[in-house]
Amino acid sequence: MFEIEQKYHVEDRNLLVERLAAEDAVFVSEKANSDTYYNHPCRDFVQTGEALRIRREDDVPMVTYKGTKRPGDVKAREELEWRLDPGDNDGSHMQRLLDVLGFREVATVNKQRQTYRIGATENALTVTIDVVDSLGRDGRAGLFAEIECVLPVATPSDEQIAEARSRVSGMAGRLGLDKPESRSYLRMQLER
Repeated sequence: MFEIEQKYHVEDRNLLVERLAAEDAVFVSEKANSDTYYNHPCRDFVQTGEALRIRREDDVPMVTYKGTKRPGDVKAREELEWRLDPGDNDGSHMQRLLDVLGFREVATVNKQRQTYRIGATENALTVTIDVVDSLGRDGRAGLFAEIECVLPVATPSDEQIAEARSRVSGMAGRLGLDKPESRSYLRMQLER
C-alpha cells in the first residue's frame, strides 16, 4: 500500500473531537503503541528517509517498513506492514533477527492513539489523535493528530497522489488543524 499522511500539533483535543463528530467520524479504537526503530547496517535511514520499526500495538507485534518520501508538503510513500504473531508473540524473534543482521536499534517511541475513520471504507480517511509523553512540554504530553489516506497500490500515479494529498489537506482545514509537523515522532524525540 501507499500512504499519504500529515501530522499536526493539536492545542485543544476536545475541540478536535467535536470537529471530528461534525465530519461524521467513526471512533475505531484506542490503543497503546510502542514503536522501536532500527537503522540499516549499510545505509542511513535518516539520509534516505526510510523507516523500519517493530510496533507493539496493545502488545500485538508488527513490523513496518516505510519507503523514501516523495517530494511534497504532505508525506507520500510506500508502506509495508504485517503482524508477527502468533509465531512471534512479542516481536522478540524479529528483534533478534534484526540484531543478527546488523541493524541498530535507534530508539523507542511510546504513544496512546485514538483512531477515527471518516468516509466509506474503500475511500476513507483515518484520523488519529496521539499523546506522546516524550514530546511534552510545560508539564503536558505532546498532543498531535495525523490524517492519513491509504492508496491500495504500491506505485500510484502522480495524479492519485495529488488527489490524496488534497483530501488530507482539505480535511485538515475542516478540522482546524493548521500547525503541520513534517518530522516523525522518532526525529522529534531524537532532537529533544
